[in-house]
Formats: sequence, structure tokens, C-alpha cells
Amino acid sequence: MSQLFSEFEVWSAFWMTIKLTVLAAIGSLVIGTLVAVLRLSPVPMLRFLGTSYVNVFRNTPLTLIILSCNLVLWAKLGVTLADDKDPKFFDINNFRLALVGLTIYHASYVCEALRSGVNTIPLGQAEAARSIGLTFRQSLREVVLPQAFRGSVVPLGNTLIALTKNTTVAVTIGVAEMAAVLAKVTEDDPGKLNQAFFVSAALFVLLTLPVGLLIGRLGKRLAVKR
Repeated sequence: MSQLFSEFEVWSAFWMTIKLTVLAAIGSLVIGTLVAVLRLSPVPMLRFLGTSYVNVFRNTPLTLIILSCNLVLWAKLGVTLADDKDPKFFDINNFRLALVGLTIYHASYVCEALRSGVNTIPLGQAEAARSIGLTFRQSLREVVLPQAFRGSVVPLGNTLIALTKNTTVAVTIGVAEMAAVLAKVTEDDPGKLNQAFFVSAALFVLLTLPVGLLIGRLGKRLAVKR
């Protein structure tokens, strides 16, 4: 087992998986919240934009989105997310393109998780907010979104777990995360493939199991009593 860690960059790949997960989770939360606001907007055009975003990206395979970031954004349109004079340009650029793909894909799920939280809020609260003169923005900030976040802790946590596992798709554009280690072992030393699968699975469980336990506890503690 120790040879696997010494011959292949397992810890480096594990750290890459963590970075992809954390940064994409933050980006998805920000964009997903903005899209959720669009979907709740009283303006039809804004609701259309929010709905279109969710329908397009939620129904498009993640592999296709990440490949598009590389083959369309960078290769065809020339969009670069790193200094092209940097000797590690390809590694950095592919990492950031993978982040973009993971973020825009999971933002659609964050949006829907927040909408599920909004649906737990009694309609009377929104009417009460309007009756005391709060604007749409004030109602969202003071009444709707705080309760929506509390009510959507569990679905948001499930999205985070799915995001963690979906980071393996980044290998399609050459990002050296955990799936890349499996590919390297398959190519260089197939005899260690069973060990590599076991280690990879164990490391993912190490990441996702505590998150699952934490969101279960937070979901019970933060749930709004009706």
C-alpha cells in the first residue's frame, strides 16, 4: 500500500479534489443564490432567465459542460484563465476551466435546493412583509432567504456531496485529481489497481461521510418549527 503513495501522487490528487470541491462549492452557492433570486423575481423576464439557466445546465451532462469549457471557451474562443507565459499554464488554465464547469453546473442544483427551502415558508409571511411596506429586495433579505437557507440545509448538503464526487469528471480535461491517479495506475502498474480503487474510495468516503453527518445534525438543529 505504501508503494502506491510513494510511486503515484495520491496526496497531491486528493488535495486537488479538495480544492475543486471547496472553490466550486463557494462559487455554486453564490451563483445559485443569484439564480434563485431571479426565479423568485416578480419580473417575468428575470424569472425566464433564471428558469432557463436551471433547465439548460441541470439537463446537460457535466462531462459535456466541462469539455465545452476546454474545447469551446479556450480552444475555439481563446478564453484563458491563466497567464499564457506561465510554465504551468495548461495545469492552471485547465484547473480553472474545470472550476467554471463544476460551478455553473452545480449552481442550478443550489438554486433548486433554495427554492425548496422557500416553499417551506408560509405564504402569509411574504404577504405580511408586503403589508408592512417592505420592498421585494427587503423581503428577500429580511424574511425569505434566511428561512430558505435554514430550510434547505439538507438538500444543499446533498448537493455538496454530489459535487465532491463529480470532481472526478475534471480528469477529462487533464486535471490531476483522484480519477487521474486511477488512470495513471491503470496505465503504469495494473497490478496495483485494486489498491488504487480501495484508496480512492476510502478518501472520498473520508470527505463525504463527515459532511453527511454534519448536515443531518444541522438540518435538525436549524429546521424552522411551524
